[in-house]
Amino acid sequence: MPFSTFLDYMQLEKKYSGHTVLAYQKDLENFALYIKDRFEQDEIDSVNYSQIRSWIVSLVESGLTSRSINRKISSLRAYYKFLLKTKQIEVSPLAQHIPLKTSKKLQIPFSEKEIENAMALFKEDSFEASRDKLIVELLYSTGIRRAELINIKLEDLNFSHKTLKVLGKRNKERIVPLLDSVCKSLEKYLDWRSQIDTPTDQPYLLISKKGVKLTEKFVYLTVNTYFSQVSEKVKKSPHVLRHSFATHLLNGGAGLNEVKDLLGHASLASAQEYTHSSLKSLSRIHQKAHPRNKN
Repeated sequence: MPFSTFLDYMQLEKKYSGHTVLAYQKDLENFALYIKDRFEQDEIDSVNYSQIRSWIVSLVESGLTSRSINRKISSLRAYYKFLLKTKQIEVSPLAQHIPLKTSKKLQIPFSEKEIENAMALFKEDSFEASRDKLIVELLYSTGIRRAELINIKLEDLNFSHKTLKVLGKRNKERIVPLLDSVCKSLEKYLDWRSQIDTPTDQPYLLISKKGVKLTEKFVYLTVNTYFSQVSEKVKKSPHVLRHSFATHLLNGGAGLNEVKDLLGHASLASAQEYTHSSLKSLSRIHQKAHPRNKN
């Protein structure tokens, strides 16, 4: 398979997910196809920046967003970095490349009232209702990602310590605390789950009525369906619940470092995207507490 050594390195050494590795593969193959068609060149290892620039221009002309183009360039950059590491090239053709400017996406979290109204929709009177409620509760109360949610295994639950083991990006594990209310929802769901005919070796917590592991698309549709009934926000997704989790914690006085650890971010910079939503709360506290505003 083309680029197989690089892709194996990304998955086995760098611990990238299969989904990410597949995206890298598609980006590299599309670039290789362009180079072959445009310049009649079979290999991309020896391309120069002007050829890459020509590809970027073609992507812009096709209507692709700057964000999407930068992601594709990131795949190329990783590939040439690998070639440098393995001494197959001496200089990366992307050494002087500057990413395209992108507008910052403003994520609008659900309000606490919207969360409350959505939770009120669940009855827990069936396996599906109990499971769907648990999906929303886990996403909102722990801030985990959609992919992390569907990969939770039964053995990852620790009821005695009220914690959950989560396998994050690049196979990094972290332990997140569980609220008492979530533990109760888990117990109810597990009672319903025990009545489902599942394979004896089914390790995953969240399953369909047929005993099959849930998909990311199913989780998205579940969140979107329930929050469409209580919110008029344009975006209603699992990531918005993750964003709401971080924002509400910050509004409640949690520190950015603690929120970073709970989210599974490697750096504070990654977690800082959530702080803008807390400015209103910070402003209110500032107005109330500052000595110059006592009157």
